[in-house]
Amino acid sequence: MAGPVSLATVFPGLVWAMAALALVQVARRATLWRAGATAPVAWLDGLAKLPRRYLVDVHHVVARDAYASRMHAVVAGGLLAASVLTALAILPPLGGSAPYWILVALAFGVTAAGSLLVGARRYPRRTPRLSSGRFQILPVLLVAYALGGAVTSLALAAGGGCLLAPLALALAAAGGLGLAFEVRHGPMRHAAAGALHLVAHPRPGRFEGRPDTALQPLDLAAPRLGAAIPADFTWNRLLSYDACVSCGRCESACPAFAAGQPLNPKRLIQDLVAGLSPAEPAYAGTPYPGGREAAGARGPLARLIGPDARIHPDTLWSCTTCRACVEECPMMIEHVDAVVALRRHETLERGALPEKAVAPVTELRQAGDPGGRPLRARTDFAAGLDLPLIADRESADVLLWLGEGAYDLRYGRTLRALVRLLREAGVDFAVLGPEERDTGDLARRLGDEATFQDLARTNAATLARHRFRRIVTADPHALHALRNEYPAFGACYPVVHHTAFLLELVRDGRLNPGRLPDRAVTYHDPCYLARYNGETEAPRALLDAIGLTRIEMARSGRRAMCCGGGGGAPVSDVPGERRIPDLRMAQAAETGAGTVAVACPSCTAMLEGVTDRRAEIRDVAELLLEAVEAGR
Repeated sequence: MAGPVSLATVFPGLVWAMAALALVQVARRATLWRAGATAPVAWLDGLAKLPRRYLVDVHHVVARDAYASRMHAVVAGGLLAASVLTALAILPPLGGSAPYWILVALAFGVTAAGSLLVGARRYPRRTPRLSSGRFQILPVLLVAYALGGAVTSLALAAGGGCLLAPLALALAAAGGLGLAFEVRHGPMRHAAAGALHLVAHPRPGRFEGRPDTALQPLDLAAPRLGAAIPADFTWNRLLSYDACVSCGRCESACPAFAAGQPLNPKRLIQDLVAGLSPAEPAYAGTPYPGGREAAGARGPLARLIGPDARIHPDTLWSCTTCRACVEECPMMIEHVDAVVALRRHETLERGALPEKAVAPVTELRQAGDPGGRPLRARTDFAAGLDLPLIADRESADVLLWLGEGAYDLRYGRTLRALVRLLREAGVDFAVLGPEERDTGDLARRLGDEATFQDLARTNAATLARHRFRRIVTADPHALHALRNEYPAFGACYPVVHHTAFLLELVRDGRLNPGRLPDRAVTYHDPCYLARYNGETEAPRALLDAIGLTRIEMARSGRRAMCCGGGGGAPVSDVPGERRIPDLRMAQAAETGAGTVAVACPSCTAMLEGVTDRRAEIRDVAELLLEAVEAGR
C-alpha cells in the first residue's frame, strides 16, 4: 500500500503518465496524417488564436444544444483543471498542502458531475444521433477517473492515511490511463485532433467573422485531379476528419439524409477516417439510408469511391452542397470540400458523372448554358420591357446579372418584377444580354473544374470590357460565384443580391411601397445566400416593410433546410424515400402561412414543383412590386 508521502508522488505521477501515453497515441495517429499532401499552415497565428477559436467559435456552435453545452463545459473544464492541478502537485509545496488537495478534489468533483451528464445521454438509452461502440465506454472511464481522483485527493488532504486510498488510486489509474489510451482510436481522439485541427484549419477565414465558403481553384496541370484515395487529401484535411466526435448533428441537418437518399455526412467523414487506417474500429452510428455497408480496402492508397469501395458514388452525388452539415458541426469540419474533392476526381479523371448530368455539363462546355439555349435568348423574358444592353452604352451604375433563371418562364416573372422596380426607382442599369454566359456554378459543384474555370475566365474578360459600379443579381448561386469565386480569376467587383439592393432603394426613399396587410408569409432562406454569404436580414426587412405578417419556420436563417436544388442534385437525380422540396414545404405548412417568400430561382422551381402544396410561392421582388403598386 502506498504511504502518505509516496501517494503524493504516485498520484501526480499518474497524470504525467497519462499525458505521456496520450502523446504517444497522438504521435502514432500523426503518422497517418503525414500520408496526406502538404498544406501551408500559419502555425504561430493558429496557436495564438487557438483559445479564441475553441472558447468562442466552437462553443458558439456547441451552445445551440443547451444540454451539450453545459455538459461539455463542466466535464471538459473539470477534467482539464483536475488533471493540471494534480500534475502540478509534483512540486513539494503543493503536494504537501491539505488545502491544495481539497481544491483538487473539488475539480475532480466537477469532473464527476460532468461525467454523469455524459452518461445520461448514453444510459439507459442512447440519444439516437450519437454513435455507440467505443463511445459507450467514455462515461465509464470519466466516472472512474473522477471518483478515484476525488477520493485520492481527499485522502491526501487528510494526511494520506485513508484505507480507501490505494483502491481509489487504482480506480483513477484505470479511468485516466483508459482515457489516454483512447486518444488513438477511441472517443478521446477528437480532443487531441480537434485542438490541432483548430490550429491548422484549412479555412482560417471562418474564424475572422466572415463567410469563407469559396472553393479553391484546382491546378488543372497537376498529375492527379481531385481526390481518389486518402493520401490525395492534404494532411490537415485528414487531421480534420479525426476531429469528428460523431455527435450526429450533421446527419440531423442533412436534407439528403432526411429524404432517405444514401448520404449521411457523419458516416461519410467516418468512412474517410476508416479508409485511412485498416485498424480503425467498426463504425457504430446510423448507417447510410438504404442500409449499404461500407466495404473495400483500407489504407492511405486505397480507393475511396466505387460500388465496391467504402463510399458508393450515389452517396457522393446525393449531396446538395448546402453546407448545413458544415454549419452544424461543432468541430468545424468541412464536409462539402471533401465531397467536391472526390467529385473532381470522378468527373475529371474518370468521366464518371451521373448519367443525367452529362448533357447539361456538355452544353455548358459547348454553348455556355446548361440547357444549350442561345445566349441571345436570355433576355426573351423581358419582351416589351426594352432592356438596355451595356454594350450599347459607355457605362451603367448597375450591371444586372440575369443568370440561368432568365430562361425559365416562371422565374421570368420574378425578373420582370425586378426590372420594373429598378425602373420605378430610376436606377441606371443595363444587362450583358448575349454576352452573359453561365457562371459555371453547376459545373464546379459537379466537379468539372475545367469547364468552370473556362467560363470564369470568359466572363471575367467580358466584365472587364465594360464600365459599371456594381453587379446586382437575383440568383444566389451566381452571386456566390461572382462575389467569392471569380476574384481568383481576376474579376473583383461588388456583387449585391437583389433583396439587399431593393432594401437599399426602399430605405433611400426611391421606392415607396404600400402595405399588404392581413397576409401571413414565411420566408425560405436560400442556402447560397444565407449559409454561403451570411445574408438573412435584407429579405426579412423587405417583407416587414410591406406590412406582411412574417412567421418563421422551425429551421430558418443560416440553419434553414435546403430546397434540394443545389450542388447539381436535380441533374444527379439520386432516388430517395422522399423528396427534399416536399419536406421543406411540409415545414412551411406548419407555419400556417399562405405564402412562401423566396429569393432564388432554384428554390422557386423546387418548391413550386411540390404537387400538393397549399401555399403560393412568391419571390420577394414580386411581393415588393405588388406593394409598390398598391401604394400608388
